[in-house]
Amino acid sequence: MEQPRVVLGVGGGIAAYKACELLRRFTESGHAVRVVPTESALRFVGAATWAALSGAPVATEVWEDVQEVPHVRIGQHADLVVIAPATADVLARAAAGRADDLLTNVLLTARCPVVFAPAMHTEMWEHPATRENVATLRRRGSLVIEPAVGRLTGVDTGKGRLPEPEAIFEVCRRVLRRGAEAFTTDLAGRHVVISAGGTREPLDPVRFLGNRSSGKQGYALARTAVARGARVTLVAANAELPDPAGADVIRSGTALELREAVLKAAADADAVIMAAAVADFRPAARAESKIKKREGLDPEPVALVRNPDILAELSAARTSGRVVVGFAAETDDVLANGRAKLASKGCDLLVVNEVGEGRAFGTEENEAVIIEAGGGETPVPYGPKEALADHIWDAVARRWSAGARED
Repeated sequence: MEQPRVVLGVGGGIAAYKACELLRRFTESGHAVRVVPTESALRFVGAATWAALSGAPVATEVWEDVQEVPHVRIGQHADLVVIAPATADVLARAAAGRADDLLTNVLLTARCPVVFAPAMHTEMWEHPATRENVATLRRRGSLVIEPAVGRLTGVDTGKGRLPEPEAIFEVCRRVLRRGAEAFTTDLAGRHVVISAGGTREPLDPVRFLGNRSSGKQGYALARTAVARGARVTLVAANAELPDPAGADVIRSGTALELREAVLKAAADADAVIMAAAVADFRPAARAESKIKKREGLDPEPVALVRNPDILAELSAARTSGRVVVGFAAETDDVLANGRAKLASKGCDLLVVNEVGEGRAFGTEENEAVIIEAGGGETPVPYGPKEALADHIWDAVARRWSAGARED
């Protein structure tokens, strides 16, 4: 099989050093990579480093190796172009259609998916000129992922940090897996909210009532939504997973905390997917100190109270055009229980899967049936959780399209 051909463009920012790790991930996973840095990028990482890590020549100008017409050929032959870091300058030149160095020429000749991973100071990211350039690139079909929040150059902190190389690689892997013909930013312009993980209800300062959910399915939904162009808010409950590149991550612990975060984020959401395993009950009272074992005595019963039904609340309060998706983890009578839950919750779609020891929770694979309000069912065979995530987003997109036709 021919190696997937990736062009790694590197802008002139301090985060250029992180692109070395991204390059390593591409090469070690069998991709043929051609690095095209800007002249400014070489002030941070030299050409010799890029050539040694990629095994391919490095050039910044169209005047090098003219006989090979690099300004045309590199873009024409690529399966993916990813720019990391994409500085404010690179975004501006790309949006304007400039062709003043090799990288911008490659962008004009590429007919494959293009991914920009911005990195800059917060003020530069929030400037109206940058926001307009990003909007222009997204409108043309490029995938511009949101930068991360964190430490920037010097003592500054804020939004504008380059996402971790592993997270950028995961986005690129998703884009490559879909292929140039299937690649689409069909979720562009949409804000989606996803809950993931499992809530924990404290019994005392040490113990809690919880469940086996790892958050992997919710995180897969976030990654696939980013790769399809959505603005993603991920409300994560006790998930020990790396933040997906391009997603705004909000941490929560209990069902009440998750409810507050989801309802706030959902105010302007086009879709809400409740993939988190939310505890139905919580202890009526939380002990202030560790509950001790008493010799010869049985433990005191734990009184429970019901937690709010977040999915039903979202369904009842949804605005026109918003799609609400729930999950049903069942151990028996899977479809019958799923249909009953769909009816009682009032959501648009319900993803029903069988759970248990070694099934769904904590695994990399999943299988499910997507049940639709109105009677439709889509079985999704056993496979990677990201494959199920794509099926779910396909179903959400169909609901949006159906709503638009009705309007």
